[in-house]
Amino acid sequence: MCNMNKRIYLVLAIGLISFSVQAQEVFSLKDCIEKGLERNYSIRIIRNEQQISENNAIPGNAGYLPTFDLSGGFNGTIYDTTNELRDGETSKTTGVHSETANVGVNMNWTIFDGFGIQATYERLKELERMGELNTRMTIEDFVAQLSAEYFNLIRQNTRLNNLRASLELSRERLRIVEQSYYIGSMSRLDLQQAQVDFNADSSNVLNQLEMVHRTRISLNELMALDNVEDQIQIRDTAIYPNSFLDEVDIWRNTLAANSSLLLAQKNKTLSELDYKKAKSRNYPYVRLNAGYGYTANWYEVGTTELQKRLGLNYGVSVGFTLFDGLNRKREQRNARLQIENKNLQTQELELALRADLSTLWMAYKNNLGLWALEKENVVVAQEYYNVAIDRYRLRELSGIELREAQNKLLDAEERRSIAEYNTKLCEISLLQLSGQIVSYFTSNPERVSD
Repeated sequence: MCNMNKRIYLVLAIGLISFSVQAQEVFSLKDCIEKGLERNYSIRIIRNEQQISENNAIPGNAGYLPTFDLSGGFNGTIYDTTNELRDGETSKTTGVHSETANVGVNMNWTIFDGFGIQATYERLKELERMGELNTRMTIEDFVAQLSAEYFNLIRQNTRLNNLRASLELSRERLRIVEQSYYIGSMSRLDLQQAQVDFNADSSNVLNQLEMVHRTRISLNELMALDNVEDQIQIRDTAIYPNSFLDEVDIWRNTLAANSSLLLAQKNKTLSELDYKKAKSRNYPYVRLNAGYGYTANWYEVGTTELQKRLGLNYGVSVGFTLFDGLNRKREQRNARLQIENKNLQTQELELALRADLSTLWMAYKNNLGLWALEKENVVVAQEYYNVAIDRYRLRELSGIELREAQNKLLDAEERRSIAEYNTKLCEISLLQLSGQIVSYFTSNPERVSD
C-alpha cells in the first residue's frame, strides 16, 4: 500500500515539474491583449478589410473626376473598284490599297448628374467609417473573449491549487491511518478507505492538469503564438471583480458608444444616401467630352497621296430621362421604406441592448453577493476542517466524517472561485456592451485586480 502511495505521488510530482520547467514567459492580461491585437488572424483580416474601404473612399471612385483615355490604331484596306459611267464606259481599278493611322487622348467628364455623384461619395465615406466600426467591434469581441479566457485560466489554476491542497490533506490523513494501522489502533478498512480517497484526489489533480493545459492552449491560440503549446505563465493568481460599476453610466455609454448601435445608425445613414441617389434621377445630366489626336490617311488613287489631321474635338451633352416605366418612383418609394426599416431596426436594437443590460446587471449584482457569501463560507469551512482533523487525530471522528469536512472545504473554495469568475464575466459583458472594454483593460495594467 505504501509503495502504491509513493508511485502515485511520484507521478504527480513529475507532472507538476514538467509544467513548471517548461514555463517560458510571464504574461499579464495587458500583455496578452497587446500580443493578440498584433498577431490574431481575425484582427489582421478585419484591418485589411478596413484598409480596402479606406482605399475605396476617394473622389475618383465616386465619379467626381474626369477619365482620360489614350488610344491609337492602324488599319488598312485593299479593294477593287468598278465604275460605270453615264456614257456607257466602264473603268476598273484593282488592288487599291489605303491605310489609316491615328493616336489621341480622349476625356469624358460628368459635370452634373442630379447630385448622384455627391451621394455616392458620401456613401463611400460612410462605408469607410463602417469599416472602422467593424474593426472596433471585432477588437472588442476579441478583447472580451481573450479576457474571459485569461480569467478562466486563473480559475482553473485556482482549482488546481485547491485540488492539490485537498490531495495534501488526503495524504496527511493516509499517513495518520498508516501509522495507526501498523500499531493496531485502526482497522484495515480505515486504511483502504483513506487510500481510496487519496487515489480519487490524485485522479482529480491529474484531470485538472489537463484542464489547465487545455485552457492555456486556448489562450495561446487567441494570441496566435508561433508555438501554440508554449507553456506560458500568467502574472495574476486571483480574480478580483470590480464591484463599483454603475448601471446609469453603463447605459449612457451604451447609447453613445456601443458598436452595434453605431453600426445600425450608419446603416440608416446609408439608406438615406441611397434615397438621395435615387432622387438624383429626377434631374438632368450634363456631360463634357473632349479629345486631341492625330490621324494620317494614305491613298493609292486620287489626287491626294497622304492626308494628315491634328487637332482638338470637344462637346457637351445634356440629357433628361422623360419616362422610364415609373422605375424612378418605385426606387424612391422603396428607398423611403428602407429608411423607415433602418430606423425601426435601430429602435429594436436599443430595446435589445436595454434588455441585455438589465439581465447582465442582475447577474452581476447577484454574483457579487454570492462572491461575498462564499468568501465567508470558505473561512467557516476551513475552521470546520481544522476542528475535524484535530478530532480525527484524537480518534473522536471517523474517516467518513473527516472526508465530509474535507469535501465541504473543497466545495466552498470551488463555489467562491466560480462566483469570482462569473462576476468577472458579467463585468466583461457590461463593459463590452457600453463600448468601454478595450480602454478599460488596456489603459491600466492593474485592471485585472481592481
